Amino acid sequence: MSSLRERQKEERREAILDAAVALFDQLGYSATTVEQIAARAGVSAPTVFNYFGSKQDILYALAVRADTLALDEAIEELPAMDSMVDAMCHLNSMIVKRELEALPVTVWREICSPYGNVSEGYQAVNQRLMQGTAQQLRQAQQRGRISSQYDPLFIAEFLNDYCTLMFAKLVHEDSPDLSAHDQRVRQAFELIFNGLHP
Repeated sequence: MSSLRERQKEERREAILDAAVALFDQLGYSATTVEQIAARAGVSAPTVFNYFGSKQDILYALAVRADTLALDEAIEELPAMDSMVDAMCHLNSMIVKRELEALPVTVWREICSPYGNVSEGYQAVNQRLMQGTAQQLRQAQQRGRISSQYDPLFIAEFLNDYCTLMFAKLVHEDSPDLSAHDQRVRQAFELIFNGLHP
């Protein structure tokens, strides 16, 4: 019985997230209310608040889901990559792809300034990404792929700041060009990792 209840809870949670994405896309993040999300998901507003403390928490749950999926997918493939540039470019590409699938560009425009600043709450999402990236960099150090004199967390923070800025610029383009974005990121990563080579 408890597995049925857990499955129903997860289905309700997903219905709320799906309703939120549809409304964020249709009305914009700021104009969407929790009551509208609840009505579209077929639940009450208090039920939404039971699952998510606020509309902002729904947004973060969507971003965390996208970033976690991207990180998990990329981490499986990273050890097989000979080049750290290829590995980090692949990770960034997966994150961008999943984030743009999770939320419409219009919503990302609302929550990311063109200067790379993100809301305070979203910084917690970025922190999770930095920790995952730092772990990959530690493993690269252990395999002798990058110099051990550099702090993996510092490198991860630096890469995250750069990628956040580039993502904010991407979503503010009239017609976001993923190919040009990937090329700019690759150029920066080549510069960084050529300098970090032991």
